Amino acid sequence: MRCSVPERARLHAAMLALKFGSALFNVVLYAVLNAGTSKIVLTVYNNAVAFLLLLPFAYLLEKDVRPRITVGFLIEFFLLALVGITANQAFFLLGLDNTSPTLASAIQNSIPAITFLMAAILRIEEVRLDRKDGLAKAFGTAVCVAGTSIITLYKGPVVYSPTLPFQTTNIDPYDTDVQWTGSTEGKNWTLGCIYLIAQCLACSSWFVMQVPLVRKYPAQLSIMTYASFFGMMQFLVISVFLERNPGAWHVHSRGELFVIFYTGVAASGASALQIWCIDKGGPVFVAIYQPVQTLIAAILAPFALREEFYLGGVIGAVLTIVGLYLVLWGMNKERNYNAEDASFLVETDHESIAAPPVIEPSVTLPLLRPPSRK
Repeated sequence: MRCSVPERARLHAAMLALKFGSALFNVVLYAVLNAGTSKIVLTVYNNAVAFLLLLPFAYLLEKDVRPRITVGFLIEFFLLALVGITANQAFFLLGLDNTSPTLASAIQNSIPAITFLMAAILRIEEVRLDRKDGLAKAFGTAVCVAGTSIITLYKGPVVYSPTLPFQTTNIDPYDTDVQWTGSTEGKNWTLGCIYLIAQCLACSSWFVMQVPLVRKYPAQLSIMTYASFFGMMQFLVISVFLERNPGAWHVHSRGELFVIFYTGVAASGASALQIWCIDKGGPVFVAIYQPVQTLIAAILAPFALREEFYLGGVIGAVLTIVGLYLVLWGMNKERNYNAEDASFLVETDHESIAAPPVIEPSVTLPLLRPPSRK
């Protein structure tokens, strides 16, 4: 007998795989940056691979639902790429290069709260401070802001430092003498955190910008494909001014080729998998798993990169995760309130419909019964 896996179990497995891949993605990127790979070259290759992988799926799976392309749509795709691809990836790489994979994952927990704050400011989402859900979202956003502020402004003493013997040697992935593991030399903790907060703002803006666009252009894979293409082109233009070394574009080893291919596959695969998870489980279900990425990064980074944990980062990460779950609890509570209100309106509409007249028995119509109400 064929055993089918329940959809809820597949959703949980998909989210665990997604967050593990995202955490590993951060660790690999950090290692590559420490190895001296150009940030701009990496993003160009990354988006080129993502574009080539998404293109056939978007063309085949959304050919029946994809609207006709217009100049207006192209402008919106360009702006979406400018915010969600170019600014998002640039700030993330700059922040990651100056901090660590665990810290980057911790600050990214504030994205749902920042998205809610932006949606509230733009009147896309209503804030009801007279209800528990509104208070939870507002307080959770404040806690997230406090957490990211502590991470940025207070580094504190080292609370954990890996001391395994094999970690005292350098790792040599590209057959050169570069240092793969993490190093604090030449890094600016506060500036890195500011870059990561800017990345969260760009990512949240990206989510908010997609809301009206998806309503007009209901083909999300195609949107991601256009965004990857325009992001690649924007980084190419930037590289003309910032990357003058022709040797930076050469792939020097199979290891470097693997990293470029992996980051492109991870970026495109994560986008497609997240779209499926949001469609099946909802945005709150997907956001609940965000702290899992922080946990996985915290497990991987000390072994792979000799990452040290600082008191400010730990306190800020805990506060950010608490704020995240307060915001998500408020969103879930709001959904329940809306469902109850919709149910009440339906019942009220039914009661307002006039009932059919009841035919009472009479002397002239002795054989007719009063009609029974069903």
